[in-house]
Amino acid sequence: MRVALMVTCINDALYPDTGRAVVTLLRRLGVEVEFPESQTCCAQPMVNTGYLDEAVPVVRNFVEAFEGYDAVVTPSGSCAGCARHQHAIVARRGADPALAAAVEATSARVYELSEFLVDVLGVTDVGAYYPHTVTYHPTCHSLRMLGVGDRPRRLLERVRGLTLRELPAADQCCGFGGTFAVKNAETSVAMGSDKARHVRDTGAEVLVAGDNSCLTHIGGLLSRQQSGVRTVHLAEILASTEGAAR
Repeated sequence: MRVALMVTCINDALYPDTGRAVVTLLRRLGVEVEFPESQTCCAQPMVNTGYLDEAVPVVRNFVEAFEGYDAVVTPSGSCAGCARHQHAIVARRGADPALAAAVEATSARVYELSEFLVDVLGVTDVGAYYPHTVTYHPTCHSLRMLGVGDRPRRLLERVRGLTLRELPAADQCCGFGGTFAVKNAETSVAMGSDKARHVRDTGAEVLVAGDNSCLTHIGGLLSRQQSGVRTVHLAEILASTEGAAR
């Protein structure tokens, strides 16, 4: 199987270890992974703020960059959701039948990481080892737009050494929402503070999620509260092994 990594903007710029973890994990499972260097943004910031015309060339570049792969895997429910659902809106806006057809073909092959592992590869035990107490936050796009359900939890439950604590009000938004956090800062901080309080209540050492954007928001609040709770992306936990830990 020939797979492309869609690393996402935030991971490329701020969290390169997450992208490396995806490659390490998939190669360990026997998957051939490539990184198309022509990839850029998935266009979600533009789409979410109403700049649909400006998003057309970005979506066109996306389908060209990921054309021909059996699957496109990304460590982000947010960006996977954009590719699967919002690219079609942009293509229709551009009144370009060829682009619309290309989007339809490409978006059907885009998977958030846990979806790809469980649904495509058919695995829940990826051979990971992570001797820490963690709690899992299901991000809004993965929960509502993609419907990943319990896939991330099933993967975490099979990690050796890991203790998984239930997060109260787990399905509530953390308040990030991209530009929402900028335009509605007070509301965003209030929502994030609620989420951080629930995380602290679990007594976990680590907060895990499938989107580094949400982890950045919650992690910033946890850091300012001097909670001692670290934030780690799901991919980095699944890529961890006992040998590496030692």
